[in-house]
Amino acid sequence: MVYAPGEKPGKESEEVKIQKASKQIVETAILQAVQQVSQEDEKGQNKPSSRAERQLPEGKCNTDNDK
Repeated sequence: MVYAPGEKPGKESEEVKIQKASKQIVETAILQAVQQVSQEDEKGQNKPSSRAERQLPEGKCNTDNDK
């Protein structure tokens, strides 16, 4: 590893500390998002979960122009 002037071996540079902190923040955010989606899925088991399931039956139109 190459050290910057004034930097001592065995000590983490500020950049490395920032990279590690950033990685931890991203991992935490992803974990929270996955948990939230899982909870929402559990609460809405009876609701359609995909766009395809929410579509109208074949031959039906979703506009008022069919009058």
